[in-house]
Formats: sequence, structure tokens, C-alpha cells
Amino acid sequence: MELIKNRFRPAFGVENPHLQTLYPAFFSKPKLPQTTKEIFELSDGDFVELVWHKKPSHDNGTSIVVLFHGLAGNFNSPYIKRAMNTLGKNGFSVVLMHFRGCGNDENRLARSYHSGDTCDAKSLIQSLKTTYPKSKLHSIGYSLGGNMLLKLLGESGKNSLLTSAIAISVPMQLESSANSMNSGFSKLYQYRLMATLKKQLLQKYLSHDIYELIALKKDKVKDLKSFWEFDDAYTAPIHGFSSACEYYEKSSSKQFLKDIQTKTLIIHSSDDPFMSKEVIPRSDELSNSINFELYSHGGHVGFVSGSILNPKYWLEERIVEYFKSTSI
Repeated sequence: MELIKNRFRPAFGVENPHLQTLYPAFFSKPKLPQTTKEIFELSDGDFVELVWHKKPSHDNGTSIVVLFHGLAGNFNSPYIKRAMNTLGKNGFSVVLMHFRGCGNDENRLARSYHSGDTCDAKSLIQSLKTTYPKSKLHSIGYSLGGNMLLKLLGESGKNSLLTSAIAISVPMQLESSANSMNSGFSKLYQYRLMATLKKQLLQKYLSHDIYELIALKKDKVKDLKSFWEFDDAYTAPIHGFSSACEYYEKSSSKQFLKDIQTKTLIIHSSDDPFMSKEVIPRSDELSNSINFELYSHGGHVGFVSGSILNPKYWLEERIVEYFKSTSI
């Protein structure tokens, strides 16, 4: 394991973890990348929406980076646009996989997506490898998407089709993270995310008998205040788990880290307001394929350097640097 503590320097005046988290999300306006949209059909009759930037031809061998967004994220998330722009300028093709129901259209089934659901991503990666056999495949997972990606890499072991991967601000221990989000200032983040999740769930009642499936009455959705409550009432039962506890236990990526054999960079901040320090793995929990970069500052998917008047988004610089080093 390579433990690096000093490479990232927070912007002066933006050291606070909440400023690091909120500044790039609300005060940056990344350029809209030119994109191509595609529907990727899944084996269970559902679909996910893909967004390509600089989609390659089938035989030119351009390296492809697959992006997995965070909870309630999508193409409009600033970190996704910044990654697409930066990677595209540096010679990579980029494709974002929206999790089910996170694109423009509601997904067809009553189920949705969750932190440990690796099936859709595996299907996409296999399809990309078949369609673009000369291209190296890389991937980035942010927050929830990072947890899913690390779990996928651990499950795949030596059979991974990815050349390298990066996981950013990952809640590797879901129960601990759910507890953190339900306390202090972090409740405000939870409230905002819960509003999106409840809106998406209420929409499903228009085309599915959710009460028949999981005994959750429509008028009770408004009473769900925390991730614990939402996951216990909907996420867990609709995806075959007995409870939120079982869902968190089986889906947390921390237990899969030791099995990862793909070159993987994990970027994490010890002041991340979305989680406690319990999620930070010990060195003996990491495989030799993982570089774990832990920083004192950075917030959640923040990592703003430079200055408050001239911010630099360090994550994108580090992403390009790492992928170029693993593509040699």
C-alpha cells in the first residue's frame, strides 16, 4: 500500500470540509461536453442510459473510461462534466452509466439501484470489451458509485476486464456512513438527497403496485426521514434483502478490498462529512494492487486547490495522471 498524505493542498479559505464539498457542487459551472446518448438494454428487461463523450470507433484502440456517479447523481453533476472534459482533452473516450432511473427516463421495473448492485456495471463492461476489443478499459466511481466499483473489482479478482480504476470519497462501510449522515450538519446533506430519492420512489407508484410488492403505502413515503428508514422500507426489500442491516452488511465494499487484483487508486479525505473515520481501511485490509491516498482535507468529492478566487479542481488532474501511468 502507498499511503500519501501531502499531495493535495486545499485552497486557502476553503479548507473547511463543508466548503470543500459545496464549492465544486454549487459554485463551479463546467463547460457542457459534446455527448452522444445510448440505451443499454439489460437481461432482466430493464435498461440504463449511457452518455458518451468522444465515442470511439470499434477498432481504433482508444482507451475508454467508464464513469459511475454517486447517489442521486447524473450527467448534470458538475464532477461528471469536469471528468468528461478533462479526460476528453487528454485523449480518452468517456462513457457515463446512469444507474437505473437516474437518467432522463424512469426505469421499467419497480426496483431501482443500490450501493452493492454490480450486475449492470459488469454487463456494460463486458459489452464494451466485446465491442471495443483493442481498447483499454478504465473506470471511476464516485461515492456510492465508488462503493459499487470496489465491490465489483473484489468480486472479479483476477478476471477483471478493467486495466485500472479510481474510487473517490467512498462510503466503504455503509452502516457507519448512514449513521454519520443522520447526525449533526450532515443531516442537511441527507435531507437534500432524501428529497430526490422520495420523489423517484413516489413516481414508481404510478406504474407499479409498490404496496403489493413490499407493503409500503404511498402516503408513508413522506415520513421517511433518514437513509436508514428509506433503505429499510424500500431499498432492502425491493432488492431482496431482509433489512437495511443486511443490505449494508452485504453491500459494503470494505470487505472486498483484499480481493482486488486490478490497479486501483482510492482517494479519500479524513474530514469527509458524509462519513466517519470508521470507513477508512487498515493497511492489512488492502490488496497489493491498491494505492490508498488519504488526505486531511478535501470534503466529499471536493478536493479544491488553488485559491477561492482561482480554484483548481485537483481531482481531475490526479485522475488523468493516474490513468496515463497505468496505460503504459
